[in-house]
Amino acid sequence: MTRFRLTVEFDGRPFMGWQRQAHGPTVQQAIEEAVTALTGEVRSVHAAGRTDAGVHGRAMVAHVDIDYPIAPFRLIGALNAKLRPAPIAILDSAVVADDWHARFSCLGRRYIYKIVNRRSPLTIDMGLAWRLAEHLDTDAMQAAAQLLVGLHDFTTFRSAHCQSASPVKTLDRLDVRRTGDAIEIEAAARSFLHHQVRSMVGCLSLVGRGKWSAGDLRDALEARDRKRLGYNAPPDGLYFMDATYPD
Repeated sequence: MTRFRLTVEFDGRPFMGWQRQAHGPTVQQAIEEAVTALTGEVRSVHAAGRTDAGVHGRAMVAHVDIDYPIAPFRLIGALNAKLRPAPIAILDSAVVADDWHARFSCLGRRYIYKIVNRRSPLTIDMGLAWRLAEHLDTDAMQAAAQLLVGLHDFTTFRSAHCQSASPVKTLDRLDVRRTGDAIEIEAAARSFLHHQVRSMVGCLSLVGRGKWSAGDLRDALEARDRKRLGYNAPPDGLYFMDATYPD
């Protein structure tokens, strides 16, 4: 049995998220079916994170155990052939130790949320970004975002369906950047709560529109109450960017 680490890119629009669901197609299901089609083996594919329906992946890290004798570079091409025409691509593959785990060995995860700040509708970026027509003050958003960095109880920014044992997380970085009408919000932490990034982005958008102050964001955080959430951003603009592991 060989454990392979996979780096996966995917367009989340056709999927109900990463994790297998009874009510629709998922990225995990597609890759597991590709593994079975290639090897004849029924295997589970484990990932560094679980993305929601419509969320995208630039470099999701996963692993799978396979008996089938195949070199890592050949596994990339073989799985990609089996995955067509699904918008999923295996970017890299490597053999790892038997005790290495895509989720439990992970030291950090990074997301980017993309906003297009313009009045005109989206064409190329439809489903790949969140369009906001009202001008956003990104300086105010960046300043407010720093109130969320560090160790906090993020109950306000946590989905009611979150399965994490604790709402307390350490947010390592939350930065807002603008280039023309393109805005990126980058979030990095060891782990995130369900909907945490989307909820933080939604509230920061209220700050950018002048509907919330930085104080309102701080009050929402300190309330530790999901009912105090201002807005939950749609999944369209959210991308799982990468995961970090011990050397």
